[in-house]
Amino acid sequence: MAYWLLKSEPESYGWDDLVRDGRTEWDGVRNAAAAGHLRAMRTGDSALLYHSGKDKAAVGIATISRAARADGDDGRWVSVEIAPDRPLPRPVTLAAMKAEARLAALPMLRQSRLSVSPVGEAEWAVLMGMANA
Repeated sequence: MAYWLLKSEPESYGWDDLVRDGRTEWDGVRNAAAAGHLRAMRTGDSALLYHSGKDKAAVGIATISRAARADGDDGRWVSVEIAPDRPLPRPVTLAAMKAEARLAALPMLRQSRLSVSPVGEAEWAVLMGMANA
């Protein structure tokens, strides 16, 4: 199993929306690096849902419920389906992530504009500890 981080503006589509809908298509990603990460996702992988914008915190865990498929006609872009797993008992803020030395190599912190990024197994464990999950 692999771990991921998905960023979303909660005003556009956030954790509460995912819980309400039961699953959603994670589409509309138009960045080559992020699309590559979507292609690498497999059914059963876990992803942190991170609220960007004013919240700036990881708030829940989603499960990849369907691997990548084409998103659009030109073949460059893909989408995956995600389903809610569980909310984090304690959101993990961006400030807390930046302050944690064990997360210094986290791609989300090094490439802050990337909307989809991998999370290593050790980093996932640190984040779960920070969230009391």
